[in-house]
Amino acid sequence: MTARLQDKVALVTGGASGVGRAAVIQLAREGARVIVADIDREAGTALATEIGDAAMFVMLDVASQQAWQSAITEVEEHFGRLDVLVNNAGILRLGSIEEATLDEWRQVMSVNADSVFLGCQTALPLLKRQGGSIVNLSSVAALGGIDHYVAYSASKGAIAAMTRTIATHCRRQKYRIRCNSIHPDGILTPMSQRAYPPGVDPADYTIDADPMNRVCLPEDVAAAIVFLASDESRAINGIELRVDSGQFVMGI
Repeated sequence: MTARLQDKVALVTGGASGVGRAAVIQLAREGARVIVADIDREAGTALATEIGDAAMFVMLDVASQQAWQSAITEVEEHFGRLDVLVNNAGILRLGSIEEATLDEWRQVMSVNADSVFLGCQTALPLLKRQGGSIVNLSSVAALGGIDHYVAYSASKGAIAAMTRTIATHCRRQKYRIRCNSIHPDGILTPMSQRAYPPGVDPADYTIDADPMNRVCLPEDVAAAIVFLASDESRAINGIELRVDSGQFVMGI
Protein backbone atom coordinates (compact mmCIF):
# COMPACT_ATOMS: atom_id res chain seq x y z
CA MET A 1 0.00 0.00 0.00
CA THR A 2 1.34 3.44 -0.97
CA ALA A 3 1.90 5.80 1.96
CA ARG A 4 -0.52 8.71 2.15
CA LEU A 5 2.20 11.33 1.62
CA GLN A 6 4.63 9.37 -0.52
CA ASP A 7 7.32 11.62 -2.07
CA LYS A 8 5.75 14.85 -0.78
CA VAL A 9 8.00 17.41 0.90
CA ALA A 10 6.68 19.06 4.07
CA LEU A 11 8.06 21.90 6.19
CA VAL A 12 6.92 22.13 9.82
CA THR A 13 7.69 25.21 11.89
CA GLY A 14 8.25 24.68 15.58
CA GLY A 15 8.98 21.13 14.50
CA ALA A 16 11.34 20.21 17.32
CA SER A 17 8.79 19.84 20.11
CA GLY A 18 5.13 19.48 21.02
CA VAL A 19 2.63 19.33 18.18
CA GLY A 20 5.35 20.13 15.66
CA ARG A 21 7.43 17.13 16.70
CA ALA A 22 4.40 14.82 16.58
CA ALA A 23 3.52 16.17 13.12
CA VAL A 24 7.06 15.67 11.81
CA ILE A 25 7.05 12.05 12.99
CA GLN A 26 3.63 11.26 11.54
CA LEU A 27 4.31 13.02 8.22
CA ALA A 28 7.53 11.06 7.81
CA ARG A 29 5.77 7.83 8.75
CA GLU A 30 3.30 8.50 5.93
CA GLY A 31 6.08 8.81 3.37
CA ALA A 32 6.85 12.54 3.37
CA ARG A 33 10.31 14.03 3.40
CA VAL A 34 10.18 16.51 6.25
CA ILE A 35 11.97 19.73 7.11
CA VAL A 36 12.18 20.29 10.86
CA ALA A 37 12.21 24.09 11.11
CA ASP A 38 12.92 25.50 14.56
CA ILE A 39 15.09 27.88 16.59
CA ASP A 40 16.16 24.98 18.81
CA ARG A 41 19.06 23.59 16.82
CA GLU A 42 19.92 20.82 19.26
CA ALA A 43 16.40 19.37 19.53
CA GLY A 44 15.66 19.89 15.83
CA THR A 45 18.86 18.22 14.68
CA ALA A 46 18.29 15.32 17.06
CA LEU A 47 14.79 14.74 15.68
CA ALA A 48 15.96 14.89 12.07
CA THR A 49 18.73 12.41 12.89
CA GLU A 50 16.25 10.13 14.63
CA ILE A 51 14.02 10.05 11.54
CA GLY A 52 16.93 9.55 9.14
CA ASP A 53 17.33 10.37 5.46
CA ALA A 54 13.68 11.45 5.14
CA ALA A 55 14.27 14.50 7.37
CA MET A 56 16.51 17.54 7.60
CA PHE A 57 16.81 20.37 10.11
CA VAL A 58 16.58 24.03 9.10
CA MET A 59 17.27 26.85 11.54
CA LEU A 60 14.31 29.22 11.36
CA ASP A 61 13.27 32.28 13.36
CA VAL A 62 9.68 32.41 12.11
CA ALA A 63 9.32 36.12 12.84
CA SER A 64 12.20 37.02 10.50
CA GLN A 65 11.58 37.60 6.79
CA GLN A 66 15.25 37.02 5.98
CA ALA A 67 15.24 33.74 7.91
CA TRP A 68 12.19 32.57 5.96
CA GLN A 69 13.83 33.43 2.65
CA SER A 70 16.96 31.52 3.61
CA ALA A 71 14.95 28.51 4.77
CA ILE A 72 12.87 28.27 1.59
CA THR A 73 16.00 28.67 -0.54
CA GLU A 74 17.59 25.79 1.39
CA VAL A 75 14.49 23.63 0.87
CA GLU A 76 14.48 24.37 -2.86
CA GLU A 77 18.17 23.56 -3.21
CA HIS A 78 17.88 20.33 -1.24
CA PHE A 79 14.53 18.95 -2.41
CA GLY A 80 13.60 21.04 -5.45
CA ARG A 81 9.99 21.33 -4.32
CA LEU A 82 7.62 21.95 -1.42
CA ASP A 83 4.21 20.29 -1.16
CA VAL A 84 3.13 20.97 2.42
CA LEU A 85 3.67 23.96 4.72
CA VAL A 86 2.67 23.55 8.36
CA ASN A 87 2.75 26.84 10.25
CA ASN A 88 2.82 25.46 13.78
CA ALA A 89 5.30 27.62 15.73
CA GLY A 90 3.76 29.81 18.39
CA ILE A 91 4.04 31.21 21.90
CA LEU A 92 1.57 31.83 24.71
CA ARG A 93 1.54 34.86 26.99
CA LEU A 94 -1.26 35.13 29.54
CA GLY A 95 -2.91 38.46 30.25
CA SER A 96 -6.29 40.20 30.02
CA ILE A 97 -6.86 43.52 28.25
CA GLU A 98 -6.06 45.23 31.57
CA GLU A 99 -2.94 43.20 32.31
CA ALA A 100 -1.15 42.62 28.99
CA THR A 101 1.62 45.02 27.98
CA LEU A 102 2.20 46.40 24.51
CA ASP A 103 5.54 44.58 24.33
CA GLU A 104 3.85 41.27 25.15
CA TRP A 105 1.15 41.97 22.55
CA ARG A 106 3.71 42.70 19.86
CA GLN A 107 5.82 39.66 20.70
CA VAL A 108 2.84 37.29 20.52
CA MET A 109 1.53 38.83 17.30
CA SER A 110 5.01 38.66 15.75
CA VAL A 111 5.70 35.01 16.55
CA ASN A 112 2.15 33.72 16.06
CA ALA A 113 0.62 35.82 13.27
CA ASP A 114 3.45 37.58 11.42
CA SER A 115 5.15 34.20 11.06
CA VAL A 116 2.18 32.73 9.21
CA PHE A 117 2.04 35.71 6.86
CA LEU A 118 5.76 35.43 6.17
CA GLY A 119 5.71 31.67 5.79
CA CYS A 120 2.80 31.60 3.36
CA GLN A 121 4.11 34.51 1.32
CA THR A 122 7.66 33.16 1.08
CA ALA A 123 6.69 29.55 0.37
CA LEU A 124 3.98 30.30 -2.18
CA PRO A 125 6.26 30.46 -5.26
CA LEU A 126 7.64 26.99 -4.46
CA LEU A 127 4.21 25.56 -3.62
CA LYS A 128 2.72 26.92 -6.85
CA ARG A 129 4.89 24.70 -9.03
CA GLN A 130 2.91 21.55 -8.37
CA GLY A 131 0.22 22.67 -5.92
CA GLY A 132 0.03 21.64 -2.31
CA SER A 133 -1.42 22.21 1.13
CA ILE A 134 -0.92 24.90 3.76
CA VAL A 135 -1.96 23.99 7.30
CA ASN A 136 -2.05 26.84 9.81
CA LEU A 137 -2.28 26.11 13.54
CA SER A 138 -4.83 28.39 15.16
CA SER A 139 -6.82 27.69 18.33
CA VAL A 140 -10.34 27.58 19.75
CA ALA A 141 -9.22 30.83 21.39
CA ALA A 142 -9.80 32.39 17.96
CA LEU A 143 -13.44 31.32 18.00
CA GLY A 144 -14.57 32.16 21.53
CA GLY A 145 -13.71 34.65 24.23
CA ILE A 146 -11.06 33.74 26.80
CA ASP A 147 -10.55 36.71 29.08
CA HIS A 148 -6.91 36.13 30.06
CA TYR A 149 -5.68 35.32 26.53
CA VAL A 150 -6.10 38.71 24.86
CA ALA A 151 -2.92 38.72 22.75
CA TYR A 152 -2.93 34.98 22.08
CA SER A 153 -6.61 34.99 21.05
CA ALA A 154 -6.06 37.96 18.75
CA SER A 155 -3.07 36.32 17.09
CA LYS A 156 -4.94 33.08 16.52
CA GLY A 157 -7.95 35.00 15.19
CA ALA A 158 -5.64 36.69 12.70
CA ILE A 159 -4.42 33.27 11.56
CA ALA A 160 -7.99 32.06 10.98
CA ALA A 161 -8.90 35.12 8.93
CA MET A 162 -5.62 35.00 7.01
CA THR A 163 -6.20 31.35 6.21
CA ARG A 164 -9.55 32.11 4.60
CA THR A 165 -8.12 34.92 2.49
CA ILE A 166 -5.18 32.78 1.32
CA ALA A 167 -7.53 29.91 0.43
CA THR A 168 -9.70 32.31 -1.59
CA HIS A 169 -6.73 33.92 -3.32
CA CYS A 170 -5.14 30.62 -4.34
CA ARG A 171 -8.42 29.25 -5.65
CA ARG A 172 -9.13 32.35 -7.72
CA GLN A 173 -5.59 32.20 -9.10
CA LYS A 174 -6.06 28.46 -9.84
CA TYR A 175 -2.87 27.58 -7.98
CA ARG A 176 -4.21 24.24 -6.64
CA ILE A 177 -2.98 25.25 -3.21
CA ARG A 178 -5.34 24.56 -0.33
CA CYS A 179 -5.12 26.49 2.94
CA ASN A 180 -6.86 25.35 6.12
CA SER A 181 -6.59 26.12 9.81
CA ILE A 182 -6.68 23.73 12.78
CA HIS A 183 -8.17 24.89 16.07
CA PRO A 184 -7.11 22.75 19.02
CA ASP A 185 -8.19 23.21 22.61
CA GLY A 186 -5.93 21.99 25.41
CA ILE A 187 -2.93 19.97 24.22
CA LEU A 188 -0.45 18.19 26.43
CA THR A 189 2.65 20.14 25.36
CA PRO A 190 5.39 21.98 27.29
CA MET A 191 3.87 25.33 26.24
CA SER A 192 0.38 24.56 27.52
CA GLN A 193 1.70 22.94 30.70
CA ARG A 194 3.28 26.25 31.69
CA ALA A 195 -0.15 27.92 31.54
CA TYR A 196 -1.58 25.72 34.30
CA PRO A 197 -1.47 26.79 37.95
CA PRO A 198 1.41 25.46 40.07
CA GLY A 199 0.75 21.95 41.27
CA VAL A 200 -1.80 21.18 38.56
CA ASP A 201 -0.71 18.53 36.06
CA PRO A 202 -2.68 18.69 32.79
CA ALA A 203 -1.80 15.04 32.21
CA ASP A 204 -4.47 14.30 34.83
CA TYR A 205 -7.09 15.95 32.64
CA THR A 206 -6.72 14.19 29.30
CA ILE A 207 -9.63 12.84 27.29
CA ASP A 208 -8.16 9.37 27.86
CA ALA A 209 -8.95 9.71 31.55
CA ASP A 210 -12.44 11.18 31.03
CA PRO A 211 -14.20 12.15 27.75
CA MET A 212 -15.46 15.28 29.49
CA ASN A 213 -11.87 16.52 29.89
CA ARG A 214 -10.39 18.95 27.37
CA VAL A 215 -6.71 17.96 27.14
CA CYS A 216 -5.66 15.90 24.09
CA LEU A 217 -2.26 14.63 22.99
CA PRO A 218 -0.02 16.25 20.34
CA GLU A 219 -0.55 13.14 18.22
CA ASP A 220 -4.29 13.92 18.01
CA VAL A 221 -3.54 17.26 16.39
CA ALA A 222 -0.80 15.75 14.23
CA ALA A 223 -3.33 13.29 12.80
CA ALA A 224 -5.47 16.22 11.64
CA ILE A 225 -2.39 17.84 10.10
CA VAL A 226 -1.58 14.66 8.16
CA PHE A 227 -5.15 14.48 6.85
CA LEU A 228 -5.14 18.09 5.63
CA ALA A 229 -1.68 17.59 4.11
CA SER A 230 -2.77 14.51 2.18
CA ASP A 231 -4.73 14.21 -1.06
CA GLU A 232 -7.57 12.71 0.96
CA SER A 233 -8.58 16.30 1.76
CA ARG A 234 -8.14 17.62 -1.78
CA ALA A 235 -11.65 19.13 -1.81
CA ILE A 236 -11.28 20.76 1.63
CA ASN A 237 -10.18 24.38 1.47
CA GLY A 238 -10.54 27.37 3.79
CA ILE A 239 -12.01 25.45 6.73
CA GLU A 240 -11.54 25.80 10.48
CA LEU A 241 -11.07 22.28 11.81
CA ARG A 242 -11.61 22.04 15.55
CA VAL A 243 -9.65 19.40 17.50
CA ASP A 244 -11.25 19.99 20.86
CA SER A 245 -13.32 16.93 21.83
CA GLY A 246 -16.49 19.02 21.49
CA GLN A 247 -15.38 21.57 24.09
CA PHE A 248 -16.26 24.56 21.92
CA VAL A 249 -19.84 23.50 21.20
CA MET A 250 -20.36 23.02 24.94
CA GLY A 251 -18.93 26.47 25.67
CA ILE A 252 -15.31 27.38 26.30
